[in-house]
Amino acid sequence: MNYLVIKCGGSIIDRLPESFYDDIAAIQQQGNWKPVIVHGGGKLINELLEQTGVKTEFVDGLRVTTEEVLDVVEMALSGAMNKFLVRKLMARTDAYGVSGLDGKLLYAEPVDNADKLGLVGNVTEVNISLIQQIVSQGNIPVISPLAGGKGNSRFNINADLAASAIARALQAELCFISDIPGIYRETEGQKQMLPNVTDKQLKQMIEEGLIKDGMIPKVRAAMEALEHGARKVTIVNGLAADSLLQLVEGKVTGTTITLSEEAHHV
Repeated sequence: MNYLVIKCGGSIIDRLPESFYDDIAAIQQQGNWKPVIVHGGGKLINELLEQTGVKTEFVDGLRVTTEEVLDVVEMALSGAMNKFLVRKLMARTDAYGVSGLDGKLLYAEPVDNADKLGLVGNVTEVNISLIQQIVSQGNIPVISPLAGGKGNSRFNINADLAASAIARALQAELCFISDIPGIYRETEGQKQMLPNVTDKQLKQMIEEGLIKDGMIPKVRAAMEALEHGARKVTIVNGLAADSLLQLVEGKVTGTTITLSEEAHHV
Protein backbone atom coordinates (compact mmCIF):
# COMPACT_ATOMS: atom_id res chain seq x y z
CA MET A 1 0.00 0.00 0.00
CA ASN A 2 1.35 3.41 -0.99
CA TYR A 3 0.83 6.08 1.63
CA LEU A 4 1.12 9.78 0.89
CA VAL A 5 1.61 11.86 4.03
CA ILE A 6 0.38 15.41 3.38
CA LYS A 7 1.48 18.05 5.88
CA CYS A 8 -0.63 21.24 5.91
CA GLY A 9 0.84 24.27 7.66
CA GLY A 10 -1.43 26.20 9.98
CA SER A 11 -0.54 29.46 8.26
CA ILE A 12 -2.02 28.29 4.96
CA ILE A 13 -5.04 26.17 5.89
CA ASP A 14 -7.54 29.04 5.86
CA ARG A 15 -6.33 30.03 2.38
CA LEU A 16 -6.46 26.60 0.73
CA PRO A 17 -8.92 26.51 -2.20
CA GLU A 18 -11.82 24.06 -2.24
CA SER A 19 -10.07 22.26 -5.10
CA PHE A 20 -7.32 21.24 -2.66
CA TYR A 21 -9.78 19.05 -0.74
CA ASP A 22 -11.27 17.81 -4.02
CA ASP A 23 -7.78 16.64 -4.98
CA ILE A 24 -7.28 14.74 -1.72
CA ALA A 25 -10.63 12.97 -2.15
CA ALA A 26 -9.81 12.17 -5.77
CA ILE A 27 -6.44 10.69 -4.81
CA GLN A 28 -8.11 8.47 -2.21
CA GLN A 29 -10.81 7.34 -4.63
CA GLN A 30 -8.29 6.52 -7.36
CA GLY A 31 -6.97 3.87 -5.00
CA ASN A 32 -3.24 3.94 -5.81
CA TRP A 33 -2.39 6.21 -2.88
CA LYS A 34 -3.73 6.41 0.66
CA PRO A 35 -3.62 10.03 1.91
CA VAL A 36 -2.72 10.76 5.53
CA ILE A 37 -3.07 14.39 6.66
CA VAL A 38 -0.87 15.94 9.35
CA HIS A 39 -1.63 19.56 10.17
CA GLY A 40 -0.23 22.48 12.07
CA GLY A 41 -2.10 25.43 13.50
CA GLY A 42 0.40 28.20 14.06
CA LYS A 43 -1.86 31.10 13.06
CA LEU A 44 -4.83 29.93 15.16
CA ILE A 45 -2.54 29.12 18.10
CA ASN A 46 -1.11 32.64 17.97
CA GLU A 47 -4.61 34.14 17.91
CA LEU A 48 -5.77 32.06 20.88
CA LEU A 49 -2.61 32.81 22.86
CA GLU A 50 -3.20 36.52 22.29
CA GLN A 51 -6.87 36.25 23.30
CA THR A 52 -6.01 34.37 26.50
CA GLY A 53 -3.03 36.59 27.32
CA VAL A 54 -0.58 33.67 27.38
CA LYS A 55 2.89 34.78 26.31
CA THR A 56 4.96 32.73 23.88
CA GLU A 57 8.23 32.95 21.96
CA PHE A 58 10.21 31.02 19.35
CA VAL A 59 13.73 29.57 19.33
CA ASP A 60 15.14 28.42 15.96
CA GLY A 61 11.64 28.41 14.48
CA LEU A 62 10.18 26.21 17.25
CA ARG A 63 7.62 27.41 19.78
CA VAL A 64 8.71 27.53 23.44
CA THR A 65 6.00 25.47 25.16
CA THR A 66 5.00 25.80 28.81
CA GLU A 67 2.07 23.87 30.36
CA GLU A 68 -0.06 26.99 29.91
CA VAL A 69 0.94 27.32 26.26
CA LEU A 70 0.36 23.61 25.66
CA ASP A 71 -3.22 23.88 26.93
CA VAL A 72 -3.90 26.48 24.24
CA VAL A 73 -1.97 24.52 21.59
CA GLU A 74 -4.05 21.42 22.30
CA MET A 75 -7.29 23.40 22.14
CA ALA A 76 -6.34 24.89 18.78
CA LEU A 77 -4.83 21.81 17.15
CA SER A 78 -6.98 18.93 18.33
CA GLY A 79 -10.12 21.05 18.55
CA ALA A 80 -10.82 23.79 16.05
CA MET A 81 -8.18 23.10 13.39
CA ASN A 82 -8.54 19.31 13.30
CA LYS A 83 -12.32 19.44 13.03
CA PHE A 84 -12.20 22.19 10.40
CA LEU A 85 -10.16 19.88 8.14
CA VAL A 86 -12.35 16.86 8.92
CA ARG A 87 -15.46 18.83 7.95
CA LYS A 88 -13.86 19.94 4.68
CA LEU A 89 -13.00 16.36 3.75
CA MET A 90 -16.31 14.89 4.98
CA ALA A 91 -18.10 17.00 2.39
CA ARG A 92 -16.32 14.86 -0.21
CA THR A 93 -15.30 11.55 1.38
CA ASP A 94 -14.83 9.96 4.81
CA ALA A 95 -12.28 11.35 7.25
CA TYR A 96 -11.29 10.62 10.83
CA GLY A 97 -9.73 13.23 13.07
CA VAL A 98 -7.28 12.08 15.71
CA SER A 99 -4.67 13.61 18.00
CA GLY A 100 -1.23 12.08 18.30
CA LEU A 101 -2.17 11.52 21.95
CA ASP A 102 -5.13 9.29 21.04
CA GLY A 103 -4.52 5.56 21.03
CA LYS A 104 -0.82 6.21 21.68
CA LEU A 105 -0.54 7.22 18.04
CA LEU A 106 2.59 9.29 18.69
CA TYR A 107 5.07 8.74 21.53
CA ALA A 108 7.82 11.27 22.14
CA GLU A 109 10.80 12.17 24.29
CA PRO A 110 11.91 15.70 25.23
CA VAL A 111 14.08 17.50 22.68
CA ASP A 112 17.75 17.95 23.55
CA ASN A 113 17.30 21.64 24.34
CA ALA A 114 14.15 21.15 26.42
CA ASP A 115 15.60 23.60 28.95
CA LYS A 116 14.99 26.31 26.33
CA LEU A 117 11.96 24.93 24.48
CA GLY A 118 9.97 23.41 27.33
CA LEU A 119 7.38 20.72 26.53
CA VAL A 120 8.54 20.13 22.96
CA GLY A 121 9.23 16.57 21.93
CA ASN A 122 10.80 14.40 19.26
CA VAL A 123 8.65 11.49 18.09
CA THR A 124 10.29 8.14 18.87
CA GLU A 125 7.39 5.77 18.11
CA VAL A 126 4.42 5.80 15.73
CA ASN A 127 1.49 3.42 16.20
CA ILE A 128 1.03 2.67 12.51
CA SER A 129 -1.56 -0.04 13.22
CA LEU A 130 -3.97 2.73 14.30
CA ILE A 131 -3.38 4.61 11.03
CA GLN A 132 -3.81 1.38 9.05
CA GLN A 133 -7.06 0.65 10.86
CA ILE A 134 -8.47 4.11 10.09
CA VAL A 135 -7.47 3.77 6.42
CA SER A 136 -8.85 0.21 6.14
CA GLN A 137 -12.27 1.55 7.13
CA GLY A 138 -12.21 3.96 4.17
CA ASN A 139 -11.28 7.05 6.16
CA ILE A 140 -8.56 9.63 5.58
CA PRO A 141 -6.68 10.11 8.88
CA VAL A 142 -6.36 13.76 9.94
CA ILE A 143 -3.69 13.97 12.65
CA SER A 144 -2.88 16.83 15.03
CA PRO A 145 0.80 16.91 16.13
CA LEU A 146 0.67 16.23 19.85
CA ALA A 147 2.31 13.24 21.50
CA GLY A 148 2.28 11.31 24.72
CA GLY A 149 5.37 10.38 26.65
CA LYS A 150 6.78 8.74 29.74
CA GLY A 151 4.75 9.10 32.92
CA ASN A 152 1.60 10.31 31.18
CA SER A 153 3.43 13.40 29.89
CA ARG A 154 2.44 15.24 26.74
CA PHE A 155 4.42 17.14 24.16
CA ASN A 156 3.97 19.76 21.47
CA ILE A 157 5.48 18.39 18.26
CA ASN A 158 6.52 20.56 15.35
CA ALA A 159 4.06 19.56 12.63
CA ASP A 160 6.82 19.13 10.04
CA LEU A 161 8.66 16.75 12.35
CA ALA A 162 5.46 14.85 13.22
CA ALA A 163 4.74 14.41 9.51
CA SER A 164 8.27 13.19 8.87
CA ALA A 165 8.05 10.65 11.71
CA ILE A 166 4.75 9.31 10.38
CA ALA A 167 6.09 9.18 6.81
CA ARG A 168 9.17 7.22 7.77
CA ALA A 169 7.13 4.82 9.93
CA LEU A 170 4.81 4.15 6.97
CA GLN A 171 7.72 4.23 4.47
CA ALA A 172 5.61 6.79 2.67
CA GLU A 173 6.20 9.72 0.39
CA LEU A 174 5.93 13.02 2.20
CA CYS A 175 4.48 16.24 0.85
CA PHE A 176 4.72 19.60 2.60
CA ILE A 177 1.88 21.91 1.56
CA SER A 178 3.06 25.50 1.63
CA ASP A 179 2.21 28.91 0.22
CA ILE A 180 5.45 28.97 -1.76
CA PRO A 181 6.41 26.81 -4.76
CA GLY A 182 9.35 25.20 -2.98
CA ILE A 183 12.71 25.81 -1.33
CA TYR A 184 14.52 29.00 -2.17
CA ARG A 185 18.22 29.71 -1.93
CA GLU A 186 18.86 33.31 -0.91
CA THR A 187 22.04 34.92 -2.23
CA GLU A 188 22.76 38.65 -2.24
CA GLY A 189 19.09 39.47 -1.79
CA GLN A 190 18.03 37.27 -4.72
CA LYS A 191 15.85 34.16 -4.35
CA GLN A 192 16.34 31.14 -6.58
CA MET A 193 13.78 28.29 -6.49
CA LEU A 194 15.32 24.80 -6.44
CA PRO A 195 13.31 22.13 -8.35
CA ASN A 196 15.55 19.30 -7.11
CA VAL A 197 17.99 19.21 -4.20
CA THR A 198 19.78 16.61 -2.10
CA ASP A 199 20.08 16.44 1.67
CA LYS A 200 23.81 17.14 1.38
CA GLN A 201 23.19 20.35 -0.58
CA LEU A 202 20.58 21.47 1.95
CA LYS A 203 22.94 20.93 4.90
CA GLN A 204 25.56 23.05 3.16
CA MET A 205 23.05 25.83 2.41
CA ILE A 206 21.91 25.92 6.05
CA GLU A 207 25.54 26.19 7.19
CA GLU A 208 26.13 29.03 4.72
CA GLY A 209 22.98 30.87 5.83
CA LEU A 210 21.30 30.50 2.44
CA ILE A 211 18.24 28.87 4.04
CA LYS A 212 16.77 30.87 6.91
CA ASP A 213 14.20 31.18 9.69
CA GLY A 214 11.01 29.10 9.46
CA MET A 215 12.25 27.17 6.44
CA ILE A 216 14.97 25.53 8.57
CA PRO A 217 12.66 23.17 10.58
CA LYS A 218 10.89 22.19 7.34
CA VAL A 219 14.19 21.36 5.63
CA ARG A 220 15.52 19.47 8.64
CA ALA A 221 12.27 17.51 8.90
CA ALA A 222 12.54 16.59 5.23
CA MET A 223 16.12 15.37 5.67
CA GLU A 224 15.20 13.38 8.77
CA ALA A 225 12.29 11.74 6.97
CA LEU A 226 14.55 10.67 4.12
CA GLU A 227 17.24 9.35 6.44
CA HIS A 228 14.69 7.19 8.25
CA GLY A 229 12.80 5.65 5.36
CA ALA A 230 10.54 8.21 3.62
CA ARG A 231 10.80 7.58 -0.12
CA LYS A 232 11.10 11.23 -1.06
CA VAL A 233 9.92 14.59 0.18
CA THR A 234 8.29 17.26 -1.95
CA ILE A 235 7.31 20.82 -1.10
CA VAL A 236 4.20 21.88 -3.03
CA ASN A 237 2.28 25.13 -3.39
CA GLY A 238 -1.15 24.27 -2.00
CA LEU A 239 -2.65 27.45 -3.48
CA ALA A 240 -1.89 26.29 -7.03
CA ALA A 241 -4.65 24.41 -8.84
CA ASP A 242 -4.33 20.60 -8.90
CA SER A 243 -0.93 20.67 -7.19
CA LEU A 244 -1.58 17.40 -5.36
CA LEU A 245 -2.91 15.62 -8.44
CA GLN A 246 0.19 16.74 -10.32
CA LEU A 247 2.31 15.33 -7.51
CA VAL A 248 0.86 11.82 -7.70
CA GLU A 249 1.10 11.97 -11.51
CA GLY A 250 4.78 12.90 -11.31
CA LYS A 251 4.24 16.39 -12.74
CA VAL A 252 4.92 18.45 -9.63
CA THR A 253 6.65 21.79 -10.05
CA GLY A 254 7.75 22.22 -6.42
CA THR A 255 11.01 21.15 -4.80
CA THR A 256 11.75 17.44 -4.59
CA ILE A 257 14.29 16.46 -1.93
CA THR A 258 16.23 13.21 -2.16
CA LEU A 259 19.14 11.56 -0.41
CA SER A 260 22.58 12.21 -1.85
CA GLU A 261 24.46 9.31 -3.43
CA GLU A 262 26.80 9.23 -0.44
CA ALA A 263 23.85 8.73 1.90
CA HIS A 264 22.50 5.90 -0.24
CA HIS A 265 25.77 4.00 0.19
CA VAL A 266 26.22 4.55 3.93
